Amino acid sequence: MAHKTLQDANLAVGYVAKRSDVNVSTLHFYETKGLIRSWRNNGNQRRYKPDVLRRIAVIKAAQKMGVTLEEIKLTLDTLPENRTPNKNDWARLSTQWQAQLDEKIAYMQRLRERVEGCIGCGCLSMSSCPLYNPNDILGETHSGAVLLEKD
Repeated sequence: MAHKTLQDANLAVGYVAKRSDVNVSTLHFYETKGLIRSWRNNGNQRRYKPDVLRRIAVIKAAQKMGVTLEEIKLTLDTLPENRTPNKNDWARLSTQWQAQLDEKIAYMQRLRERVEGCIGCGCLSMSSCPLYNPNDILGETHSGAVLLEKD
């Protein structure tokens, strides 16, 4: 396989897994989620087109940004004929995902600012809790760290 050009290749699942640094089971999972496609050869073995390597790279990059597989699928589904993203597509996709990342960063910064003063659960165990949750009013309608998620 190493001597065969990628353009002509019908890539085996093991080769794709090794080349993209994911487990074979991950490739199968991506297929069940509709993120990548394969076909079966005459011996009923999975085969991939070479562009699957770029598609997997896009998936992995998006995941590192905190984009969920569901969000990745929805975004990839906007591409014509389920094609692999090209340079222009990547510019658009990454801009969209950067906006999501900015929102997540802002959310985490808000959490960081609040985590010191109160765990936000309504437990009344800290001296400042009555200021945030007098008479445990949040306990009537919520459970968990609800104060940390308020804007």
